[in-house]
Amino acid sequence: MEVEQEPLDIVSQAFCMAAVVERFMEQARAFYYAVMLSGYPCPGCGGSLEMVSEGTCQCHSCGSSFDPTVTFQRCEGCGGKPRLMVRRYQCSCCGQDVASRFLFDGLVFDAEYFRQKMAESRERKRELRERVRQMLTQGRSPAIQPEPMDLAAMPGLLEALDGLVRVEDGGFDAPLFPAFSLSRYQSHIHAHIRPFPMRFDQIPPLSENTRLDRIWRFIAILFLAHAGIIDAWQNGPDILVMKREIGLCSINTGPPGIGSGFRGASGWFGFVRSSGLRVACRRRCVG
Repeated sequence: MEVEQEPLDIVSQAFCMAAVVERFMEQARAFYYAVMLSGYPCPGCGGSLEMVSEGTCQCHSCGSSFDPTVTFQRCEGCGGKPRLMVRRYQCSCCGQDVASRFLFDGLVFDAEYFRQKMAESRERKRELRERVRQMLTQGRSPAIQPEPMDLAAMPGLLEALDGLVRVEDGGFDAPLFPAFSLSRYQSHIHAHIRPFPMRFDQIPPLSENTRLDRIWRFIAILFLAHAGIIDAWQNGPDILVMKREIGLCSINTGPPGIGSGFRGASGWFGFVRSSGLRVACRRRCVG
């Protein structure tokens, strides 16, 4: 009888192997440093030393930190003291490279060197920005002073402007639009509104001018909602209205209506802007 074998999960096994190798490297690094520092006491107090980072050890007794390569190791050629040069050690006497016995598999960096180089790089960038700013300032053209406008320079311009703004005599004697009756529209809305939410557009028009009738219906709804008689609120692109129950005029139990959350001039204008309706009286004002 053949037994089916589960497929090998190579990816998970590779990750497990990498974790095991990493733990082994950490243990090997700690053992290497312990062996290398076992024969060197702290030069200050004679205590035992422990490697805390690449190129830095610390005393268990006094807590002092120093570079063991610079402190304990010497050049094999001339016996000079090594010094850290960017990322490697060199003999301070003959200049030969010194291979550190206190580095396992990492690199040591001269922190002061890199700090100085970073400061120099920031200074060069600042100077470059300043030079560019001065170049742009010097290359900027002077301010242009426009000449006075001469409307008579173009023939026929003044006559054309006069024709645009000229108003015929008696043009304002007759009203451009029929008068708005708030009570008439309130009665009309009362006759069609329901005790459940309905869209503003479901209220039938009262005037033949569809655009003007829509504005007047909206104004009547604003007054009714402000008086606490109906509720009106925004629901996406639509305006919903409904009758308000008697006795609940002072309690905000539903969506924020004009009678509750939109009282005041700022609330009204915010509601008009959010509803998408624009009371356009430009033609009436300009003629």
